[in-house]
Amino acid sequence: MKGQTVVSLCVRHMFDVSVFLFQDDYIPYPRIEEVLERGEPYPQVILPEFGGYWIEDPDAPPPSTDSRGKEEEEVGEEEGRQEEETAPGDYGYRLEEINEAARAYRKHFLGREHLNFSCSSSSVGNLLLSVRHEQEKEHEHLHVIIRSRVKSVYHRLSLAELPDIPSVPELTKLLCDEAAGLRFSPILYPKASQLIVNYDEHEVNNTYKFGVIYQRFGQVSEEELFRNNEETLAFTEFLQLLGDTVDLQDFKGFRGGLDVSHGQTGSQSIYTVHRQQEIMFHVSTKLPFTEGDAQQLQRKRHIGNDIVALVFQEEATPFVPDMIASNFLHAFIVVQAEEPCSETTSYKVSVTAREDVPPFGPPLPNPAVFKKGPEFREFLLTKLINAELACYKSDRFARLEERTRAALLDSLHDELQRRSQSMLGLTSGPEEEGRGENGQAHGGLLESIKCNVKSPVKRRSGLFPRLLSVDMCMSALLHRWGHTFRRASLSRCAACQSSAPVIVCRSPTELKNKNSPRSNLKFRFDKLSHSAAVSLCDSQSAGSLFT
Repeated sequence: MKGQTVVSLCVRHMFDVSVFLFQDDYIPYPRIEEVLERGEPYPQVILPEFGGYWIEDPDAPPPSTDSRGKEEEEVGEEEGRQEEETAPGDYGYRLEEINEAARAYRKHFLGREHLNFSCSSSSVGNLLLSVRHEQEKEHEHLHVIIRSRVKSVYHRLSLAELPDIPSVPELTKLLCDEAAGLRFSPILYPKASQLIVNYDEHEVNNTYKFGVIYQRFGQVSEEELFRNNEETLAFTEFLQLLGDTVDLQDFKGFRGGLDVSHGQTGSQSIYTVHRQQEIMFHVSTKLPFTEGDAQQLQRKRHIGNDIVALVFQEEATPFVPDMIASNFLHAFIVVQAEEPCSETTSYKVSVTAREDVPPFGPPLPNPAVFKKGPEFREFLLTKLINAELACYKSDRFARLEERTRAALLDSLHDELQRRSQSMLGLTSGPEEEGRGENGQAHGGLLESIKCNVKSPVKRRSGLFPRLLSVDMCMSALLHRWGHTFRRASLSRCAACQSSAPVIVCRSPTELKNKNSPRSNLKFRFDKLSHSAAVSLCDSQSAGSLFT
């Protein structure tokens, strides 16, 4: 017995020593000061000492778009959408969709005859189902969307070789194992589509804000970056490529959080519209400069709240992505001017992002050098938008979005149930109806966004009289579709029930200055209503914004 104890202690000691040696043997990446001391040639981007980021390799294969391609083959695209993506002058650079299901209801359901169903379940949360029948010549299809607190799933299903239209239980079992056997009830509220489309599109974003940082040679800290005030001719030339210089006073477009009334965030900024997406740039040299403030918080509070930033270099100098401590900055596109302000001006581009951000297009060419002109502008703006969409898929943002999505779905479900009961005369009537319509006592988000919908949905009935019955076509249904698409999984909902993640993005080498004066700032989804955002943010501590 004593010998066994000694052996056990020895094994435990060996394990502890091995872990200790592993940590000690780790060789960090060189610091930016060391890279500068070595002299030219300087890399455009270097990794932080202890990693945590990736740098795009121009020789790497482009990011896969197979999943989106298959979905487009199944569901088709509206003519306007097709023209927008293949418009002349886009040079083949495509915007990547963060969630095609978010646009499916407006494209395939809104204003057309369809049915909506809801389900309350303690195990998988509330579910919302939409079904529409479509007949094109001799072909019949079902458009189906099922929404859970984790995600929405959309499919366009062929009815060929099936004896009858599948029932709701059959559809839900086919799309989601966890929903098998659950009871769905029809939604009877005539204006339900207005609420549903606004819920679906809370993920759709048509406005973006990006930081633009000017880096001089040898600058190695955020204090040095935000201290730059002069806009050189090369930097001005680059800003003119990005967009138009606009006066902020009384500006009517997307302002990106800038003050357009009292001039507290500067007098001018750079703004553009790219493929119907409004973009406001937070240019470091155009934001207010405060004498005596080493951190320049007036500048950092805007750029530090952006998710993607451009870094402009007038000459070769290394940039390290953790140089700016921020909870939100997840990706950087570094642009270095070559022969600026000439007929042969070109730009060298590098891309770096946090490790949990998936790759995004368009891919860098090899060599990653672009001539000044419309093609480079098209590449750069498309890359910026795709970078932000990819950052939303990172662990930190994805978990926050799941919590937001779950709360909004619960609110939508409760609202639709109440409205349906009211249609049956089972509620208190006018008083209850008024509370929801004016948005003051119930569902502030849902009622406020409902007012923005201009086109009412036609009231129709009589679609799928057998949709709620369980018929005998399940075996044929599974045989026909069982291998063509994946079932939606709701098992990840445990992440939604867990405590809120703390967003901490400080540099791996900086563990000091934990008491930030801006520690009370919370993450906000700009597309959500004020009431829903407050209820979510108050339930979690998102960590300090700056370290």
